[in-house]
Amino acid sequence: MERVLVTGSTGFIGRELVRRLLDSNREVHTLERYVTGRYSFDGGARVVNHHASLTDYPAVRNIIGDVRPDYVIHLGAVSAVSFSYDHYIEISDTNYIGTINLAEACYREVPGFSQFIFANTSESYGMTLKSKSGKLTEESEFNPNSPYAVAKVACEMYLRYMGQAYRFPYTAMRPFNTYGRKENAHFFIERTITQMLAGETVHLGDPETVRDWLYVDDHVDGYMKALGNKKAVGESINLCTGRGYTTKETADIIAKLAGFSGKIVWNSTPRRPLDARILIGDNSKAKKLLGWEPRYQLEEGLGKIIEYLKSKKGDARA
Repeated sequence: MERVLVTGSTGFIGRELVRRLLDSNREVHTLERYVTGRYSFDGGARVVNHHASLTDYPAVRNIIGDVRPDYVIHLGAVSAVSFSYDHYIEISDTNYIGTINLAEACYREVPGFSQFIFANTSESYGMTLKSKSGKLTEESEFNPNSPYAVAKVACEMYLRYMGQAYRFPYTAMRPFNTYGRKENAHFFIERTITQMLAGETVHLGDPETVRDWLYVDDHVDGYMKALGNKKAVGESINLCTGRGYTTKETADIIAKLAGFSGKIVWNSTPRRPLDARILIGDNSKAKKLLGWEPRYQLEEGLGKIIEYLKSKKGDARA
């Protein structure tokens, strides 16, 4: 049975991905940092949880040597972009050094290691100009505009070096802005839905920023289709819909679906020092190499998470 180790299994994408891996009849291990009050993914005997900080190389190497995974899906990171501006050391240590530690441990401890799938981000493109199509392709240059994005770019560059030097079998996924969180209202879509369902005045930032919104199930599908796919080895691959919406257009759709008729106050949240005005991806490569394409239109995906959060709100009142 194939053995897969997932980092970041307690996070947004990680939890959904582990469930999918269990359904695929693979042996699943997780590597996570112990945090008081936070619980590991509960998959019973079907999931083996390991605890270590990614910055602790001896501990990481020992776990990799014990587990000997065929595949690693590396999602673990400190992921809030806004947090990174004031916590640049933590971001660099955890996201960059942690990735080096994990990748080098796989190379040195697992003979015949099959694939290291790394979660990069569309934030790595930053302020990059678009291609002739108006969309960001995998050939678009990196121009990161936050400590978080700088660290992610550095990770992919290190993996590229390992691929060239040692034929290390990496795949770098570049997902665009993903929504569908069930527990975290920090991010734009979830924060907007939560405020609207509460009937509150909604405070948002720049109404003209454009984003390519990806529903969580489509995001996870991309990883599942990359896993064990030899065509994906040594490649960087966008996961995106190819369509952009302004934040105002997005908020208007949410308001309609949520039945919200209250007030939205724009430009009333803190601005980032730098922020890409437009992030729209080209998913041609994912379609060609992985046979992947998004299944959910924005309205459908938003409808699903709104209904979930409505039901959760109703349960809390019961």
